[in-house]
Amino acid sequence: MTTSSKRGCFFRRTVTALAVFAGLFCQQATAEELAIYAGKLFNSSNGKLLENRTIHIVDGRIESVQKGFAKREREILVDLRNYTVLPGLMDMHSHLTYEFGPRAYTESYTWNPADFTLRGVDAASRTLQAGFTTIRNLGDHDNVTVSLRRAIEAGTIEGPRIYTAGKSIATTGGHADPTNGRRHDLVGNPSPADGVVDGPISARKAIRQRYKDGADLIKITATGGVLSVAKSGQNPQFMQDELEAIVATAKDYGFTVAVHAHGKEGMIRAIRAGVNSIEHGTYMDEEVMDLMRRNNTWFVPTLMAGEWVTEKSAIDGFLPEIVRPKATTMGPLMQETFSKAYKRGVKIAFGTDTGVTRHGENAREFVLMVQGGMTPADAIRSATWNAAQLLQIQDELGSISEGKLADIIAVAGNPLEDISELQRVQFVMKEGKVFKYPSEPAVEVFLEHEGDG
Repeated sequence: MTTSSKRGCFFRRTVTALAVFAGLFCQQATAEELAIYAGKLFNSSNGKLLENRTIHIVDGRIESVQKGFAKREREILVDLRNYTVLPGLMDMHSHLTYEFGPRAYTESYTWNPADFTLRGVDAASRTLQAGFTTIRNLGDHDNVTVSLRRAIEAGTIEGPRIYTAGKSIATTGGHADPTNGRRHDLVGNPSPADGVVDGPISARKAIRQRYKDGADLIKITATGGVLSVAKSGQNPQFMQDELEAIVATAKDYGFTVAVHAHGKEGMIRAIRAGVNSIEHGTYMDEEVMDLMRRNNTWFVPTLMAGEWVTEKSAIDGFLPEIVRPKATTMGPLMQETFSKAYKRGVKIAFGTDTGVTRHGENAREFVLMVQGGMTPADAIRSATWNAAQLLQIQDELGSISEGKLADIIAVAGNPLEDISELQRVQFVMKEGKVFKYPSEPAVEVFLEHEGDG
């Protein structure tokens, strides 16, 4: 069986004893009507678990959810009676073309766009296999994630649904200026097309360039950052008129605006300008939190990134010396800030900054969120119900509800009792197509369908 035939088949890793049936079942698995028996089903609208439900799926959408187990004669049965079934997870802060390590700072000199693309293909597959069926990609190289999005939509490669910002937008010398740290003769004069702006006019041009490039949203870096080769990790890096120009132009093109920000002043300016989300938010205080609540601004915490930079800053030589003090200081603060924001009622959407950390391990963020005081139900809602609201696709995704796309995952245990279960996703469906299936239930499903004739 070829890789392409496996992609649309329940038997992604076919049990040897059933190999003779694999071709037949793969044909059946492309049928337009499915029924999922869910022993437990997470209701993301209220964070409760429902028991014994049947999900009816037609042409990749959820036709209905009913009490009890009741497969229709024409449906293929997916038997998850021994599992907890949830909506597909969504990561609102990912970087498919990055995976940080000691050589990350030299890749822009030694890698071609094709190298970043191939990394993105692998990262996309790992992300989907981990149960994340939708991501926001907040910054890439050479618009690679626009191409990845198209390839996934066409079924050429396997991966999550991508909403990409293309290249992040920075100011000269700011976090996401791609020439930071280079020797003088290699710095050049990066333009809005390269993601570097100064003043409202070039800021508007950068937004329009992202539209031309095929981006889905805008990502800006309103303050310094931890891993950029620059001294400050928190200074404001856009003036108010620049931020207002960005938001106004983005609205003209139907873009939302995600904002990397660690320092307080940069956050305040961005929130007042009307951005949609603050990413990281390390030095957020009560004034910023209250301003976010008044302006309906989302917070995407990225706790895994904080944990990672704290850990790596203790290793001699792993990070450049200009970066290391920022990582040592700022990394440990992120969990504390998250706890305060959650208690104060700031709207929180799930995001990991994966690409700093390893792709496919995104669900570690749930564990850190619960350690920070969030209930398991709210942590899961942040990656389903809330994430769909932030993406403004709540009519399509975010819950297992009538009319929505059939993005569905399952775990063996109860994540409301042990949130780490989400690090062991057993079943993954995206738009009615199964990309991961536990081996034993796959046997049961096949035999039951055979018996139905």
